[in-house]
Amino acid sequence: MQRVPATHSRVSKRDRWFNHQNCVAAHMSGAESIDWDQLSEFVEGMWEDSALPSLSDFIRIPALSPAFDDDWAANGHLDATIDLFTGWLETIEMEGLKANVHRLAGRTPLLLCEVPGTGPGEVIFYSHLDKQPEFTGWSEGKGPWTPVREGEWLYGRGAIDDGYGGYSAMLSVMALKQQGIAHPTCRFLIETCEESGSPDLPFYLEELKEELGNPDLVIVLDSGMGDYERFWITESLRGLVGGTLKVAVTSEGVHSGLGSGVIPSSFRIARLLLSRLEEAETGELLPEWLHIEISDQLRSDAGEIVAVLGDAIVSDFPLLDGVKAQHEDMTDALLAQNWMPTLSVTGADGMPPVSAAGNVLRTNTDLKLSVRIPPGVESVPTSVRLKALLEDNPPFGAHVEFEIDTPANGFSAPAMPSALAEALNDASNRTFGNDAMPFYEGGTIPFLAMMQESYPAAHFLVTGCGGPGNNMHGPDEKLHVPTVKSVTQCVSAALAAMADR
Repeated sequence: MQRVPATHSRVSKRDRWFNHQNCVAAHMSGAESIDWDQLSEFVEGMWEDSALPSLSDFIRIPALSPAFDDDWAANGHLDATIDLFTGWLETIEMEGLKANVHRLAGRTPLLLCEVPGTGPGEVIFYSHLDKQPEFTGWSEGKGPWTPVREGEWLYGRGAIDDGYGGYSAMLSVMALKQQGIAHPTCRFLIETCEESGSPDLPFYLEELKEELGNPDLVIVLDSGMGDYERFWITESLRGLVGGTLKVAVTSEGVHSGLGSGVIPSSFRIARLLLSRLEEAETGELLPEWLHIEISDQLRSDAGEIVAVLGDAIVSDFPLLDGVKAQHEDMTDALLAQNWMPTLSVTGADGMPPVSAAGNVLRTNTDLKLSVRIPPGVESVPTSVRLKALLEDNPPFGAHVEFEIDTPANGFSAPAMPSALAEALNDASNRTFGNDAMPFYEGGTIPFLAMMQESYPAAHFLVTGCGGPGNNMHGPDEKLHVPTVKSVTQCVSAALAAMADR
């Protein structure tokens, strides 16, 4: 089987990032001059007194991404999130801060902020304000639009994905200013259609090319972590292709006693079409063009992560009693989750609820398909090939159409500068008590591939607070509050290190 080679270094990322003998800065860095007690106290106070109350108000806004709200413009919820955040910016009174809301015709709004640097370098922060739908199954007393602080957690839709991102970014700069430590020029790009695949973002990147400058570092606060005991740095994300598979067989419903055995089932035809894509027993995707080569080095690096996380890679998921994961070996499970293509059926139309289902053959079956692709597999040509795979030669002459959603490439991080890596590792030890670790992310952040293409010389720091049990996109979504404070401090250290080169 010929597969795309994995874009993965032969040198262990952990060794490259965190070997202190090879990560010695040429001179005293700004990160090394941080008063960590003062930094911790400042970040703690700002989160508790300012950011968390505003984030709670953000949770209350049902700001569904456009893919889930056709009337988003009229409803005004996306605009409301930007108004809320810009209102909060006015309360923090950060020196030199400028904020501009951009609204291209027919597109979701975008907020671009800037804080002039007191040291060299340029940094772009990224986060988003749009949200996934409500979902069902929220615990008693909790709901998607009801912020609830319970112990170390803040519950509500958007708390972890990705409401905290803008607050954490701003506070990381403020914390350095409070100590008079130099930082690069920082720009904050906050969009409102990420959960729809960021279809509007390329237009804004082109429109705002001059305002965005030429970043040395892109910081993305929209990723996950393996546990809450160290700072995790995401080195890869999968891409995404998908759409809606539509299978139609009749112009109207027919009594099942009369039509069954004569009329081919639209559901069965949909199953047959999916079998072209997926091996049903194993879940492996069949087309070679969806895969990359899993190198020995990649498997070895995955083993290092497994050595820290153990069976939590599987056990942290809410599997019902008796349900087994698809892989018993944890390294295999980690690679399958992050470096292999997968198919998920995430929605269906044409089916009445069970309580209303009668003895009628349905006219059609529509399935929402989500196909995650590894870094290195190009999403646009893959979408075209996927459409052809599903539509060509439909069984029984059924009317089959595959409507393609906006595709997104995956991401593989370039090597991180040694001084920055050392600063982050030191910060992780000071705030979490453990070395930083590389991380793989099975999800997709379309912005990353776009930025990599636009700024090929830039370095990337992709991180976030989405750890075990956060239930991102699901019921009881929640933010681990102590972690967001620690992550904010680590990002401060990164900025200080970037300004002292």
